[in-house]
Amino acid sequence: MSADRSQALSSSLDALAGFVAGDKSLRDTLQSVAELGVEAVDGADLTGITLLEDDRPTTAVFTDPTSPEIDSVQYETGSGPCLDASRQQRCFRIDSTIEDRRWVEFCRAAADEGIYSLMSLPLAATGRPIGALNFYSHSKAAFSDEHEEVGQLFARQASVALANAAAYWGATDLAHQLEEALESRAVIDQAKGIIMAAKGCTAGEAFDVLRRASQRENTKLRLIAARIVEQVQSRKKT
Repeated sequence: MSADRSQALSSSLDALAGFVAGDKSLRDTLQSVAELGVEAVDGADLTGITLLEDDRPTTAVFTDPTSPEIDSVQYETGSGPCLDASRQQRCFRIDSTIEDRRWVEFCRAAADEGIYSLMSLPLAATGRPIGALNFYSHSKAAFSDEHEEVGQLFARQASVALANAAAYWGATDLAHQLEEALESRAVIDQAKGIIMAAKGCTAGEAFDVLRRASQRENTKLRLIAARIVEQVQSRKKT
């Protein structure tokens, strides 16, 4: 590791160690962890943090809006590297989203957004798995064994910071974030049902319709879904 990268990692770890429970909300602590992650891990263009509560995932914070848009695909299908990283509590890497065949739908969505490699590391708080720290790159094979070692050091320290924040704030912020995520999923499910009824297609095909519209209009998928639901509800009222 170069001297500059070593210093960047050291500074990020020091910043995490310096977090004082109560100085920031749980959400702000999570956001700081995500932002420090980009600085700590060379090759990472963006990061996001996936939280799992009763197996219900959400991208709680992110450094770029591309992250939750991609992640929504694995949440929808129940299959993806950040989900497996959290559930199995080990690191998963993808060297090429174009060639990897473990999580086909997720990889296709990532590649469509210009993300060609990634690394997902487990996070734990209060002695239990809570999610994953995800690093994304616009380049192929951006993350090596050395990057994984650095990422694991960072993720362990981040877990300590999150455990302290969670213990201080309790589950209030986390519950609110999960509630918002579930509301978004409910709207997406409604929109999928509308599309399935109109086109006579499968749930997966309906989701692809939503995803393509999101990409085409550069609008969040949940907003596209909400618009479809609102249009149908408006027609029923007239």
